[in-house]
Amino acid sequence: MHLGALFIIRHVLTSASVRETARRFQLSPSTVSAAIRNAETELAMKLTERASGELVTLIASGGVLEGLEPITVAIGELCLFAGHAGAEGIDEVWAARIPVKIGAMERFLEVADQGSINRAARRLHLGQPQLSLQLANLEKFLGRRLFERQAQGSVLTEEGRRAYQIFMAISQAWNDLKSAADERYRRTARSLRIGSIIPTGSESWVARCLGLLVSEWNARRSNNAISLVSMTADDLREALKSGRIDVAILDSVFGLESFRHRELLQTDMVVIAPPQSTQTSVADLVAGHAICMPSPRTGLGHAAMAFSAERAPDRRLRSRDITAADSLPVIVDLVANHGYVSFLGRVSAMPIADKVRIVDLDEALPMSYHVAFNHRKAAADASAVIIAAAARITSETVAKTDAVRESAA
Repeated sequence: MHLGALFIIRHVLTSASVRETARRFQLSPSTVSAAIRNAETELAMKLTERASGELVTLIASGGVLEGLEPITVAIGELCLFAGHAGAEGIDEVWAARIPVKIGAMERFLEVADQGSINRAARRLHLGQPQLSLQLANLEKFLGRRLFERQAQGSVLTEEGRRAYQIFMAISQAWNDLKSAADERYRRTARSLRIGSIIPTGSESWVARCLGLLVSEWNARRSNNAISLVSMTADDLREALKSGRIDVAILDSVFGLESFRHRELLQTDMVVIAPPQSTQTSVADLVAGHAICMPSPRTGLGHAAMAFSAERAPDRRLRSRDITAADSLPVIVDLVANHGYVSFLGRVSAMPIADKVRIVDLDEALPMSYHVAFNHRKAAADASAVIIAAAARITSETVAKTDAVRESAA
């Protein structure tokens, strides 16, 4: 990281505006955004995000802003030291462009502590000429002589001792910030990140599978902590490919052929209709109600879209009452409370049979859910637990439904 970037970041977190920071420091917005991205990478945390076109600083940024405060003070002292401060304050445009890297400062501190460029070069595993050139460039940028080269080594000048105090303050503050990031990275490396399609609710097989996984995993006292997230099938694929998650529960492994994957369970597609609906055929339900279904980017959504297209008049396919939604709880609410019909896998529909009416298709349309995972042994172990949990839960659900049917008969 450059000192100028740290100065920029502090102002972005204070003002919550990339463009205002860019105008103030006479920089391009892309330069300011790059400084933020680099800091997020170095600190292993997200500091800002976009919401409705506005930059929003996240809760974690408060601690970073506090940690940057001593660095900002030291940068102000550096501006004064280099002759870029006056009665009106520091030259912010100059401060935002300080090209000195944290690593270069720490090499200067090492030379000062060792009292010798040669000894410092050996400890840093650098060539002596390379280290000498970096020190010369630092002196040139600051316009100050920092070392006296003597026969017995390199001794700090009076100005060098002042630079030492400034750089030491920056180094200590930055290392404090980084140590917290290193611990976050270690926790992340130890954690097993599992993503799933969004459950229909707490009673759904997906939610119950994940609950069983966490319970059994922690009972084993595994070294890998479980981290859970739910997202759309499209996002799950991208997250698995990018390494943001280790395991994905989804309704299609299209595009994930390079990952290990196993079938989680088989089911068939059904229509879910409003409890008060009276139509008995799928064609009548599709013709008489607005439709809300999973996005066609999902396996279920693609199958449902193709199925409904075969059975609905063309005019309905062009109308506004066909809505794609990647949130299953929203779909269930639209069906249960707003008169929509939708399509689900039977295994997902059965736990919500008290909220909606389940209607079988004229012909069975088979579908399956899968678990895909990366090369980590922990990911394979978790997938095996998930598969076993899914088998147990779905068999329990089927048995309970059969019992209800028998009692009703």
